[in-house]
Amino acid sequence: MLTFSKGERIFDGVIIIVLALFALTVIIPFWYIIVMSVTPLEVWSKTRTAFFPPLDKITFAGYEQLLTSARLPRSFAVSVGITVVGTALNLLVTTMMAYPLSLPHFRLRGPILIAVLFTLLFSGGLIPTYLLVRDLRLMDTYWALILPGLVSAWNLLVMKAFFEGLPPELRDAARIDGASDWQVFWQIVLPLSKPILATIGLFYAVAHWNEFFNAILYIQSSEKQPLQIVLRELLSSGNMNEFVDINVRSIVPTQSLRAAAVIIAVVPMLMVYPFLQRHFTKGVLLGSIKG
Repeated sequence: MLTFSKGERIFDGVIIIVLALFALTVIIPFWYIIVMSVTPLEVWSKTRTAFFPPLDKITFAGYEQLLTSARLPRSFAVSVGITVVGTALNLLVTTMMAYPLSLPHFRLRGPILIAVLFTLLFSGGLIPTYLLVRDLRLMDTYWALILPGLVSAWNLLVMKAFFEGLPPELRDAARIDGASDWQVFWQIVLPLSKPILATIGLFYAVAHWNEFFNAILYIQSSEKQPLQIVLRELLSSGNMNEFVDINVRSIVPTQSLRAAAVIIAVVPMLMVYPFLQRHFTKGVLLGSIKG
């Protein structure tokens, strides 16, 4: 049975208190946004700091109006499509690049790794990247939000470190049985790489879902704008008539509509994370230690 000294117990207590305070700084604002999104105008006009509104006064009219409007559902679908397709391509290219770089006998391993590390220190710049996207005729297309960030150098190095940590005897045994490098990769390496695939996939998915700056640069058509652009317009615009029926404005305050839009934008990633949580910590730990 493990025993802890008084100093260790005090240290653990301090850590727990600090983490609890940090958790509260995250939970309280999020809870306030949730409450605000379901608060009707009659309650909001009386008190704007109610953390527990009357249950009989809660209304979901704001969510209903936003989800049935023209722009928000369309932009939501655009973000989902970009996230799904972009993450799938990111994982495909990153794994196919990281695996050969993890093999010691790969002759071009050194030069390619130097090129990858170079991109961590230096970038092409905003204007050259914009000109490249324009010259490739990717302007106002969804590919402009996917192809420029197809491979993250940091994610590539983490995945390479994970592949290097796999027992080489597995590959050797498969080759003795006549398996090619392609078969080893698809039938042995990838099935053993679920933790790192879930981790890197989550990193890529969050980046695509929160895509904002590149969308401003490359997307001109309003029907192709992702959710974050529409969310920015909804939060900063004083005119809400484009998103909701004017009659709803007499029931739901503008602040509640904006809070509902924020919740709609946040919930998808919160729903995905629990399914990947058991792989997430393991993938980050193994990828970082073996690096």
